[in-house]
Amino acid sequence: MSMLPAGKVLAFAAQGERRCLGVRRAGRWIVCPYGAVLDGAGAKDQCARCARLDRSRSVAADTMADDPRPYGVYLAYFGPGLLKVGITAVERGPARLVEQGAVAYAWLGRGPLMAARRAEALLGSALAVPDRFAKAAKRAARGALPPVADRFAELAQLHRTAQELAGWPETLQPVEFAGADHTELFGLDRIPGEVAELGGMASGAEIVGEVLTGVGADVYLRLAGGGGGDDGGGEAVAVMDARLLSGWVLGAAVGRVTTVPVRGVVTGAGERKGEGRGVGEGAGEQEGLF
Repeated sequence: MSMLPAGKVLAFAAQGERRCLGVRRAGRWIVCPYGAVLDGAGAKDQCARCARLDRSRSVAADTMADDPRPYGVYLAYFGPGLLKVGITAVERGPARLVEQGAVAYAWLGRGPLMAARRAEALLGSALAVPDRFAKAAKRAARGALPPVADRFAELAQLHRTAQELAGWPETLQPVEFAGADHTELFGLDRIPGEVAELGGMASGAEIVGEVLTGVGADVYLRLAGGGGGDDGGGEAVAVMDARLLSGWVLGAAVGRVTTVPVRGVVTGAGERKGEGRGVGEGAGEQEGLF
């Protein structure tokens, strides 16, 4: 967020090939030994072999059950009816919630890793609370959010119900409800009701625009050079998944318009208003993106 403040102008181009980032160990990235080339439209920044190695020692993949750190169980709110449960190391604080683009959240309990995992599974089986939502659903919800009080009310109701469940892990300490909201942090009031979606990069593709705000990995840009309509006039707002940039070498843009393909505008109600095309010269039509 601090590296991409509102009003910052971006103008960059992808160069060469998109390469696997390798494996993260001891807080740093180890270069991919295979020199694997990645799909420019995918959010994954690792090849399959590096990803398998990463997951061999991963809390998310349940291959790190001996992690001695305390964990927190949280409820995350992304929009009306979009509440999920998750866990994160207590030492990370709310960082995981920020990474996921949670609009609001509340802590549910704290304790050992396996107790936190059992609580997460309990909410899934007893209350059908999911542990993830599709990116498209989260994006659509941001354009039509209810007041903060309504968000907290929905979180509080689930929080209360969850802590009353039979089978709550004995070693997991319940946490009293205290809602937290990311409206100001994410600049949610700067996101319009209609937003297009930028596609994946390709060698030579360029993105030129002004940063409106960032939510998790999503960066909202006011694109230079029009909104991909027939007349090419005006300015469009589009959201870019910053994960699509991982593995590319980025250089300065040569042109003055965005040439990455643009997907159709999504309204706050989650309705798509048509499949957009590229903004500016040289941009063709785009198939379903994510």
